[in-house]
Amino acid sequence: MTTPLVGLQLISTVRDNGTLAVVVRPQTLSAPAADEVVIEVQATPLNPSDIGLLFGPADMGQACALPGQTGIEAPVSASALKAMAGRMNQAMPVGNEGAGRVVAAGSDAAAQALLGKTVTVIAGGMYAQYRLVKAVQCMVLPDGATPAQGASCFVNPLTALGFVETMKREGHRALVHTAAASNLGQMLNKICQADGIELVNIVRKPSQAALLQGLGARHICDSSAPSFMSDLTEALVATGATLGFDATGGGTLANQILMAMEAALSRQATTYSRYGSSVKKQVYLYGNLDMRPTEITRSYGMAWGVGGWLVFPYLEQLGEDTNRALRQRVMDELTTTFSSHYAREISLSDVVDLAQIATYNKRATATKFLINPSKG
Repeated sequence: MTTPLVGLQLISTVRDNGTLAVVVRPQTLSAPAADEVVIEVQATPLNPSDIGLLFGPADMGQACALPGQTGIEAPVSASALKAMAGRMNQAMPVGNEGAGRVVAAGSDAAAQALLGKTVTVIAGGMYAQYRLVKAVQCMVLPDGATPAQGASCFVNPLTALGFVETMKREGHRALVHTAAASNLGQMLNKICQADGIELVNIVRKPSQAALLQGLGARHICDSSAPSFMSDLTEALVATGATLGFDATGGGTLANQILMAMEAALSRQATTYSRYGSSVKKQVYLYGNLDMRPTEITRSYGMAWGVGGWLVFPYLEQLGEDTNRALRQRVMDELTTTFSSHYAREISLSDVVDLAQIATYNKRATATKFLINPSKG
């Protein structure tokens, strides 16, 4: 690569006039430094965390197309704008992870070894036709694996594995997971079955329960069923789960999990305590599928906790050896345990198409999209 490479990238900007603009615009990459490579991005997922940066606090119900541009604009309320001071008027690239072919490489041996290889990387700014990254950030996909298969190698797989690591290190023996029919939830089911870990799955629809049953899941509770709380309590009695990971974040679900945990533990109590069970019950909120405030009633004794959990800060605590082992497991089981499923493959311009946004911004199970920046 002797001349600058020109492509397209997606940019999100919160502007001080109270609007959000998301546009596809030209991008020019310089030649890679000695330790860098250029990836032609061929597959990158639309994860909820990406959508959070993409649209921020904007009211997408009032979004409109930008005249003369490939992009959209949406209003941001005055109260929400105050929280955006850290990114005000900054053109922010979007897209945590992705995969593609290395089309240019620096002079270092490690960079040259990647030339022509299909790699996956978590580097930010992946919603682009080309991405310049350090060679050391890249992981070569197994022979025969496609960019689409390797696009989601980091966020969901490492989150699922991180749940299990948290369980082990905090002394719990089983897990509860919400939005359990998602790609991440399916991965977690496969991990737990392979590792002999009991898992309680919470879903929102009978069809999602049927999907997990097809994967061999044993404990499935449908939150839309009238018997949800009794079903959940029975599953917690059977598994002894005292650790939950909640993707919804808002509303009452975390509270319901803690209530059911306390009810399950109370069945085993031999003496009464006005402070409730002494066994620690913990629910971590790791997503924001429900944007309402989190409701906590404190009706489950005193040995409980609710906190936030984010995958990459957590992984930093585990050390390089553990991280290397987790990532190697992802590569070894890429097309089995850690396979991802997408409702649709779209182009960069489709990302800012209002009809497409109306679907993927729901962040619902079975509506996950894959972006192919070279498409169209």
